[in-house]
Amino acid sequence: MKYIHELGLLFEAVQMQNVFPDNKTFPDCTPKYALEFINEKFLNDKDLPSFNLKSFVNANFELPENYATSYKTDKNISIKEHIEKLWTVLTRQPKQENSSLIALPFPYVVPGGRFREVYYWDSFFTMLGLQVSGRIDLIQNMVDNFSYLLDKIGHIPNGNRTYYIGRSQPPFYSLMVRLLSVEKGEKVLLDYLSYLEKEYRFWMLGKEKLTNENNAVARVVMMPDGSVLNRFWDENDTPRPESYKEDVELSYKSTQKPAELFRHLRAAAESGWDFSSRWFREDNSFEGIHTTDIIPIDLNCLLFHLEKTLSEAFSLKMDAENAVKYSILAQNRKEAIQKYCWDETQGFYFDYDFVVNLTKKRFTLAATYPLFFGISTKNQAEKLAQILADKFLKKGGLLTTLTNTGQQWDAPNGWAPLQWIAFKGLLNYDITKLAQNIKTNWGNLNLEVYEKTGKMTEKYNVDKMSEASGGEYPNQDGFGWTNGVFLKMFKLKK
Repeated sequence: MKYIHELGLLFEAVQMQNVFPDNKTFPDCTPKYALEFINEKFLNDKDLPSFNLKSFVNANFELPENYATSYKTDKNISIKEHIEKLWTVLTRQPKQENSSLIALPFPYVVPGGRFREVYYWDSFFTMLGLQVSGRIDLIQNMVDNFSYLLDKIGHIPNGNRTYYIGRSQPPFYSLMVRLLSVEKGEKVLLDYLSYLEKEYRFWMLGKEKLTNENNAVARVVMMPDGSVLNRFWDENDTPRPESYKEDVELSYKSTQKPAELFRHLRAAAESGWDFSSRWFREDNSFEGIHTTDIIPIDLNCLLFHLEKTLSEAFSLKMDAENAVKYSILAQNRKEAIQKYCWDETQGFYFDYDFVVNLTKKRFTLAATYPLFFGISTKNQAEKLAQILADKFLKKGGLLTTLTNTGQQWDAPNGWAPLQWIAFKGLLNYDITKLAQNIKTNWGNLNLEVYEKTGKMTEKYNVDKMSEASGGEYPNQDGFGWTNGVFLKMFKLKK
């Protein structure tokens, strides 16, 4: 036995009996003694009349540090000064510890709150703020940490915890490399070319096994016309250790086989949108989640960018054959995205359910990714923008979806990364008035909550101009990507 989440009966007992209010606490603990010794002692003592599980855990494990309670905001400073100070608070130094934490070679920035480790897609939006702050050293360190993980594990996991290894997160690595290249020159693309290739191989693993009869393998899916697009996935089909009780209890309500349900839950965690009606068969049916049946618009736009970046890097290397190869792959993906995800009647992009071969008519901000990456035509961008203005834009920014389910990635919540993707995407098509409205509304919401609470939080209620609620855990403060997007958005003049 190596990690707490592999302790079987002991782990299950702690998680199911609410020893800690948050299921993430126990997998993040550090054992005081060898796990084999602790586990044997538990098995010997658990049926004794005097046995108390909470006391046993406290005697044998050290709780993870709660950084959120150790920092107090100085309300006399501006929001920008507050964010600049928080970079130091949220920075973690490399360390080796006897826990689920995967040691990284360089310092990195964590989101905040219960999130005590680096997270993959969060980090890109955090880096936007670090760029404004002139902390190029931290951007470099974080790119190098992710490159290290590509070498060590073969992919960038959800976060640097052992229990996250079965999945990744939205592939923003190529955007991070591009961001670093803005600061250090195009040679950066050559320096990280081998890592960009490893990232691509991970997402395309199994492509050569696809057939008409076996049209989905891991994260790749063969579409009816023979084109290949991607989905979210996880190597495991068990309850997530960090949300163990929630997953098990949901399985009691679902008609799906537990293994299938757990895979869908894990795949949604890989998407970053955990959870949203976007992944449900019916709006309010969490137990009907079917993430792995879905071709997500945002994921495929990100992989389009990775293919384009690989093509450019090979051009710089004077490798024309590979430059052309990846350029063709990018063009093919662009055409497939337009074919399967654009709905001309609705004037909007949707995810695609490849099992039933139909678009999922769920209006979500994932539809703005084709604008961000320049995939859309001007006409498509204008149609989509009209829907954003009419249906999504609220006093505090853009809704994540138009459906209110109580899930955190649904209405009325708004999230910094999606505000940024939409804002920049609209600017790409000179739809400046709506972009400015989004910027103003989101900024006002961030400021209003900061003035009331002294906090930047991971998500907001854009209807009520307040902190958000909903999901598996309380709203967290810190908060890496909110800080990053705020600094970057209000640095822009256009």
